[in-house]
Formats: sequence, structure tokens, C-alpha cells
Amino acid sequence: MKSQVVAQVPVLPVRFVLMRPRNPENLGAAARALRNFGFADWAIVDPRTFDFGAARRVAVHAEDLLDRPRLTRSLDEAVADCAFVVGTSSRHVRGKRRMSPEAWAEEVARLGPNARAAIVFGDERSGLTNREIDRCHALSSVPTLPEQPSINLAQAILLYAYEARRAALRLAERPLVDSPGMWATDETLQRLQSLLREAMLRAGFLKPDSERSAVRDVMAPILRTRLSRREGRLIEAVLRTLLRALPDTGAGTEADGRAANGAAEPGGRESSRG
Repeated sequence: MKSQVVAQVPVLPVRFVLMRPRNPENLGAAARALRNFGFADWAIVDPRTFDFGAARRVAVHAEDLLDRPRLTRSLDEAVADCAFVVGTSSRHVRGKRRMSPEAWAEEVARLGPNARAAIVFGDERSGLTNREIDRCHALSSVPTLPEQPSINLAQAILLYAYEARRAALRLAERPLVDSPGMWATDETLQRLQSLLREAMLRAGFLKPDSERSAVRDVMAPILRTRLSRREGRLIEAVLRTLLRALPDTGAGTEADGRAANGAAEPGGRESSRG
């Protein structure tokens, strides 16, 4: 009876995002790990292998996940509809919260069933780029030994899927008292960041040598607060009104154009190891 109840526990709405995977066996093992814990939502960004035949040989009882993967060209496209985006990296970045896999899963569970979260994994050779880390709302890593910190991609996916499953089981025993609302998506948050940057540029607050860190520092509490969709729309309307009142210096026209079109800044390649 207990196993039947466990099987009926809803799966947390998590999307597993793989950046530039190179090894087909890793894809197969990742699919198997997702199926072990009931997950089926995954996105493969800019894959460096399409050898799904080799992947299928290790995707035991999860071959169907390889038949319909979500293939995207950019991280922005993969996470646009997600309310909480966490990158897996051992890096310490100012303004970025760090959380354990267990803490990540608990926060995902508290988002409620209507908000999708994304957990992002870098490629097997160099991890996430600097820009991809900057795009994530928070960072997480497995507490491995310092002398052997790196783990296999499929192993990492299994660990996070396991923690998400454990959080779902705990949530089934202690349901949320208040039903969470609809949270602002990553697409909305990226528009807010572009508008905020433009307003800070026009007001003369930003300096070229500190622009990136200043915008990140101002956005950090907004990301921690977890805006509702209504709050996101309100702040966006306020920023657009402010921009109409500020003189256009031309310094941030590109960012304002992206925000006006509802598009986030495309991800770029920079040197880093996640």
C-alpha cells in the first residue's frame, strides 16, 4: 500500500537543462536517471552529439525520452517560461545565492505546482560559461571532496532528480498551507533587468567599469523576493514610465529594444569552468 501511495506523489515541475552535451552515453544515462524519479521535462541546448543510437543503449526503460527531447539553440529559449533558474557550478559569484541540492529542491517544492523551475548543467569539458552563470538566478553544487570535485554529468542529474523526488515526498506529507500564486517567469525577469539597466544608464548611475556588477547587485534582491506575475507587470510598467521621462542618451538603446520586444539577451560564450 505504501509503495502505491509513493507512486502517486506528483512530480515537481522541474526542467533539466543540458548545455552542449558531447557524450551520447551521458544523454542515455541522464534519461535513465530522470525516468528513475519520474521526470520527463528536459531540454538539450546546442548539442554537440546527435548519436541517439548510442544513447539509447544505456537509457534502460527511458528510450522514449530520447525520442522527444526539447532541442533549443540558447539557454534563454530553454528557460523562458521558468520562474526559478539555478545553475550547477562551484563558482562563488557576488550577488548569486548558493544552495545545496537539498535546499534547491525544497525551494522548488515551495513554488507550488503552477511554477516551473529549471536546473542547468554545463558541458562535460568546461561547465557553464560566465554569461550562463550570470543568467541564472542562483547557483548550486554537490558538496564533493575538494581534491576530486568533478562528477559525471549523468551522476549530477541523478542527484538533483533524487533530491527533487525527496522534496515531493515530503510535500505530500506536509502540503503547503497557502496556495502559491503565479510567479513571474524568467522571460519577464530578463525584461526587467534590461529595462533597469537602461534606466540606470540614462540616469547616469552606471559607470562603464562597474555596469555588469551594479545591475546584478540591484537585481539580486528582486530575484530573492520571488515576484508574482502581477508584481512583475507592475514593476515593468513603472520602469517603462520612468524611461519615457528620462532623456535617451543612446547608450542603452539595444537593451531597451530587447525589452520592448520581449526578448532576453542571447547567451554568449566566455571562458570559465563551472
